[in-house]
Amino acid sequence: MTPTIKDVAAHAGFSIATVSRAINAPHTVNPITLDKVRQSIDALNFRPSPLGRQLRGERTRLIGVVLPTLANPVFAECLQGIDDLASAQGYRLMLMTTQYDVDRERHAIETLREHRVEGLILTVADADTHPLLDELDRNGPLYVLMHNDTVRRPSVSVDNRLAAYDGVRRLIAHGHRRILMLAGSFAASDRARQRHLGYTQAMQQAGLTAAPALEVDFNAEELAPSVLAHLTHGANRPTALFCSNDLLAMVVMRGLRRARLRIPQDMSILGFDGLAMGELLSPALASICAPNREIGCAAWQRLLARIDGARDERAFSASSLTLTLPHSVREGATIAALAAHAHLDAVSPSRVVSAAASTEKPFA
Repeated sequence: MTPTIKDVAAHAGFSIATVSRAINAPHTVNPITLDKVRQSIDALNFRPSPLGRQLRGERTRLIGVVLPTLANPVFAECLQGIDDLASAQGYRLMLMTTQYDVDRERHAIETLREHRVEGLILTVADADTHPLLDELDRNGPLYVLMHNDTVRRPSVSVDNRLAAYDGVRRLIAHGHRRILMLAGSFAASDRARQRHLGYTQAMQQAGLTAAPALEVDFNAEELAPSVLAHLTHGANRPTALFCSNDLLAMVVMRGLRRARLRIPQDMSILGFDGLAMGELLSPALASICAPNREIGCAAWQRLLARIDGARDERAFSASSLTLTLPHSVREGATIAALAAHAHLDAVSPSRVVSAAASTEKPFA
């Protein structure tokens, strides 16, 4: 009968979890324990080839990458940055996508661990409260997050809250008072939540009313009729929209055109990501720009530093867990000043009051 990992655990006198760590991440196992596991594997002739390489100290040079989707070019740009550096250094990538689904995230991470990857680069729904990341922190493999700007985990990102704040301030400077944020599900994106905090801060500091974000399906190629009606009808409809990513902004632009609204004359649009294709649109999309390819490159470099320094706990101190890259705001033709004679309210210095004194009700 072919021996199993359970047989190895019983022979070595350790738990299956300990033997699994010896297989998946030998650098995390006490050398004495690792030696006993090796002896049991030899005694039982349990030598699948990936395991044999791992326990002999040979490296698989395999890195797992977990992304929400490749339909959004943001993640394709990040992946290109990772692959350019990883392939030049003799590593191979295994890619899995999750479609913003937490259960698929778990499956992807567990699958990649089974394939003995040396490290992981991920973008997850919620970095701060993700239980599987806690498991990776305890038992490996080592990982680095992209776009999740958390202080608790190794990550590379822009400051999503500050970036959104800067972008919405730009809309306010153009005279807009009723600004609505559109986002995917907050449960599927901690980035969207941070960006809404930045939107809220900018609105409140200008004495304006911050509305709850309008959450839509990340994967939808069309705006739902109810969403489009909310944006285009009523005396208090928004005059500007802040979209939590450029792809969503493009979907919104198409929906508004079909509703016979002109951009930017009837509605200003601001995206987030800085995708190059946004500049090819007519009108060119204004966007908060993140250095997506550079985020991928930096995530790779930091993961490699963690792998190379894994035997030295001082190699990656808590103070160096996170890396925040600079953002910028790209001017585009989708933002226009709100004309003073428009039937919609225009902002003026005399009408800007403190957030505490504002009594304006949220727009419908």
